[in-house]
Amino acid sequence: MLNEYETSDEHRPVMWLRGYPVYAAHFIVIVFVASMLVTTLLNLFEVGAVLDALIFTSGRVLHGEVWRVVTYGLVNEPSIWFVVSMAMLVWFGRDVERYFGRRKFLIFYGCAYLITPLLYTLLGLWWPNVVVGQPRTFAVFIAFATLYPNAPMYALNIATKWVAMILVSIGTLIALNDRDLLSLISLWATTGFAFAFVRYQQGRIELPKINLFRREPKLRVLPDLKQEKNPPTKTDRQATSSMAEVDALLDKIAQSGLNSLTSKERAKLDAARADLLKRESGRR
Repeated sequence: MLNEYETSDEHRPVMWLRGYPVYAAHFIVIVFVASMLVTTLLNLFEVGAVLDALIFTSGRVLHGEVWRVVTYGLVNEPSIWFVVSMAMLVWFGRDVERYFGRRKFLIFYGCAYLITPLLYTLLGLWWPNVVVGQPRTFAVFIAFATLYPNAPMYALNIATKWVAMILVSIGTLIALNDRDLLSLISLWATTGFAFAFVRYQQGRIELPKINLFRREPKLRVLPDLKQEKNPPTKTDRQATSSMAEVDALLDKIAQSGLNSLTSKERAKLDAARADLLKRESGRR
């Protein structure tokens, strides 16, 4: 019986290639490898003008050629670093995808892919810059190191977290040595995003809540309380009080006899009797 993990669309292959499952991380590798082959052929036949329309140039983007923010990663010349990047995406990307599921993994990689060109577009207002290739697979490795910090790095037998720290430190030193502020910003922005994304998905980081459009609670008008049609008057209240006193006197007579009443109590009883006779005569 298959479990939910195996049957969920989030963890199924994107496609099958000659009987082998191709997951989202593998599919991204296929796209970049294909772009590397196309780049090689275009350079071979000296039609580099096509590639010039794809690379990221801050000045061109600021003048409206916004597609370069997306297409810059499709210009990949053959190199050892490209092979290493694809290997990192295959080895670590699959584990990150397995943890998050296909949809969140693609969101993560898409954001990591766009961080550098978006930042460079903003910085291009002061420092014109160009970005070619660089599939941004380092963010995938940082995400893996955040998820599994103590996992050993294959033949190195070093915890992944230490390898990540070493690589970030070396990249920082190289950028400082070359006085390459843009590369330094890209490195730390990518690293910070990958770490924060994982921690947020794990529930260890919460985004601040900003209620810019918070509405004040509406005041509600409550209906008036129903008033009695004929509220008791002062005379009615006095009559009610007198009848209570008369009842108490009658109870006393029933228990102890008429002689048990004091002169004041007899006067109250006589007054109540006279008042009652007066009301009865008025009704007739």
